[in-house]
Amino acid sequence: MSLFGKKKEETKVPACYCGGAAPASEAPEVKRASECYGKTVDGICCIKVLGAGCKFCHEQYENAKQAVKNMGLDLEVEYITDMEKVMAYGVMSMPAIVVNEQVVSMGKVLKAADVEKLLHKLGY
Repeated sequence: MSLFGKKKEETKVPACYCGGAAPASEAPEVKRASECYGKTVDGICCIKVLGAGCKFCHEQYENAKQAVKNMGLDLEVEYITDMEKVMAYGVMSMPAIVVNEQVVSMGKVLKAADVEKLLHKLGY
């Protein structure tokens, strides 16, 4: 009888929105305003920053708010730190940005100008 048996093989699950099916450089297709609920501005119904409440996540939240302000959009950026809600989006690395209920960025802090570029790239 051995105390140290054979190690079980671990399967690694990718921490990205696509489960590893798409290249990391591709952004997911974003829902349009007609598929969302609530107020819409320029085709955007909601922008959320998902985070753990650390300084990097808070910085991402402030940068997202500044980008929305710079673009002249009358939207409120929501900051979600509830881990159950964060995990519901399939996000494993934070901070993350969600536009129209689709994760568009995760695992890095984007500056306000980069958030603006991302929103323009998505067609907003």
